[in-house]
Amino acid sequence: MFINPIDTSALDAGKTTTSTKPDSATNPNAAQDRFLKLLVAQLSNQDPMNPMDNAQMTSQMAQINTVTGIQTLNLTMQTMAEQFAAMQTLQGTTMIGRTVLSEGSKLTYTDNTGKGYFDLGNAATAVKVEVVTPGGQVVGTVDMGAQTKGRHDFTWDASKYTGDKGALKFRVTATNKDGAVTATNLMQSKVTGTGSNAGALMLDLDTGSTVKYGDIRAVL
Repeated sequence: MFINPIDTSALDAGKTTTSTKPDSATNPNAAQDRFLKLLVAQLSNQDPMNPMDNAQMTSQMAQINTVTGIQTLNLTMQTMAEQFAAMQTLQGTTMIGRTVLSEGSKLTYTDNTGKGYFDLGNAATAVKVEVVTPGGQVVGTVDMGAQTKGRHDFTWDASKYTGDKGALKFRVTATNKDGAVTATNLMQSKVTGTGSNAGALMLDLDTGSTVKYGDIRAVL
């Protein structure tokens, strides 16, 4: 079917823009309005000897309905995502003040006793914890012997160490008959604040770090 070129100058006559007008590129109502104007213009300029048939018109109506539906769905999902993020942040405030475990190698101290945690990937016949300075110097050792798969904690007598205890870290060496056993170091910290980043709930810790809520291994 041949359709004469459409003169859309009349459609745009009197068109004005303001800073408060919705974005026509994402506004479903604006998109539908543009389609109807173009459809009317097509009908007005079609070849009388070869007019648009009903199938073509129905196809175009179905297309605009599909586009409008997708745009409306996108706007609805965006609104729901924003509301979910706000609710998630609000619920996260219940974590403030709670003590949690996350990946890390810092010790926590009660008086002169340091404490740490770790997860073993498999059972081990020999487990050793070493407390080290930032430079790697070993200042304390805890021999834990055989340990089962899973989470364990240890304590270290720090009364004889006169340096900066807050700078110390620990490392775990575990082995069994098959060789080395994977050990994941965990540190204890307190939640001081919450927030949201890219839709994920974030927790601020008293160690100065920020972790995703999903990375918290346990709440003590």
